[in-house]
Amino acid sequence: MQIIDAQIHTWGSGLPSNLSHRQVTHFTPAEAIALMNEAGVDAAIIHPPGWDPNSTEMALQAVRDYPGRFAIMGSLPLDRPESRERIATWCAQPGMLGLRYTFLSDPARRWLADGTLDWLWRAAEAAGVPIAMLATDSLREIGLIAARYPGLRLTIDHLGGRGGTSQLKDAAAMTHMPALLALAEYPNVAVKATGVPHYASEAYPFPALHPYLRQVFDAFGPERMFWGTDITKMKCSWRQCVTMFTEELPWLRGRDLDLVMGEGICACWGWDRRAVNR
Repeated sequence: MQIIDAQIHTWGSGLPSNLSHRQVTHFTPAEAIALMNEAGVDAAIIHPPGWDPNSTEMALQAVRDYPGRFAIMGSLPLDRPESRERIATWCAQPGMLGLRYTFLSDPARRWLADGTLDWLWRAAEAAGVPIAMLATDSLREIGLIAARYPGLRLTIDHLGGRGGTSQLKDAAAMTHMPALLALAEYPNVAVKATGVPHYASEAYPFPALHPYLRQVFDAFGPERMFWGTDITKMKCSWRQCVTMFTEELPWLRGRDLDLVMGEGICACWGWDRRAVNR
């Protein structure tokens, strides 16, 4: 079984703008590799954070320095016309798998609903570029987008919740779940089961969140549910983030476990870790 973390951030300067993350001025790929080796994590997908303007170059260098250990979900400015021209060749960059955006506040949230980003969906569908998104309050709009662009691969972050931007816990953090589960009807929508411990008021193995993981699994299936951590905001070790899934969920076993822990995201986002010069 290959264990691939669907989302981490690495940076070399600045403090995280999201206070839920460790308030340190660096969490480098080298630091991540050391912890991954301790935890038995084979690979991780870096989402370069906006608080470090050099984080994308750091991620690209990590792909070169650690073949097969890192890939990237990057971003392009959505309000710049020149971004449109770059979609077609975006994934030609070594290690680049797709795009990731946050749509929790305006104007980005409004753009999901008013058609402003139709160019993005069309271009990404045509180029085969996956898009991940944090968009808790816009799940209905995402369903409409998925229906209009059936070849567009969309992934919802952090179990559909607000991730580190919210301090709600347990059931209070999961009130969006009916809207998330409704998206399972669209075969081009997947869910990252990332950041789960952040939503828990209890200690490891965070049992109050297990029923929600089962709901997502039952709705989306193992091919469209991706394990991960967002490790710099976890209140437990990387190893515990792994064993929560591999040891504490008795209904997740065999081939299903293989898919959730890494094979599913590689298939969905097109990451062949053997092709290190991708």
